Amino acid sequence: MRALSALTDDLFAPSMQPLVSDAEGGIRYWPRFVDMGTATLWFERLRANAEWSSLQRPMYDRVVDVPRLLAAYPLDALPDTLPLADMLARVQAFVPAPYSHVGMNFYRDGRDSVAMHHDKLHSLAVGQPITLVSLGSTRRMLIRAIGGRRETLAVDLAPGSLLCMSHASQLTHEHGIPKTRREQPARISAAFRVRTAPVAHASWPISRDA
Repeated sequence: MRALSALTDDLFAPSMQPLVSDAEGGIRYWPRFVDMGTATLWFERLRANAEWSSLQRPMYDRVVDVPRLLAAYPLDALPDTLPLADMLARVQAFVPAPYSHVGMNFYRDGRDSVAMHHDKLHSLAVGQPITLVSLGSTRRMLIRAIGGRRETLAVDLAPGSLLCMSHASQLTHEHGIPKTRREQPARISAAFRVRTAPVAHASWPISRDA
């Protein structure tokens, strides 16, 4: 496994770290997308005011709880109580796209997770990015090529960081947030997407947003 955690702690790390290459920009990581004060404010407002839901999904012969809380909003109807409009404007400055929706995950502790997966592309615009803001505690994401030699890249997503995945990368790589037994404070992720069709909130866990 190749890890990039050391880079996120280096004051002289590059402003953008390329992780996977493809014709659409691949997978890119900005360790310091916003300052810590802004990241903390966003986290506290989202934790307190977002409409978090606890959902269930079928797995084999039983129904299980989705191991995290979820919330989702269309970008043309954002509540004033949430910092998502400010977040969107800053995301647009780094990775411009006609984003239409934001999906959020609330990882309460190390038991909350997302299994290795790639985003379901049937409702996403071809060629448009999936851009994710991380808030709260640092949490490790694993990125792994699909098929062939399956080297795993570990990236510690820092609070106030930005990760962008191309549409094409979802056909070649999978990603996930593994469980951890270590003490793990809460984390929130906000993923901005360009959707071509409306998606009901209850179906969002199937896409396993990171």
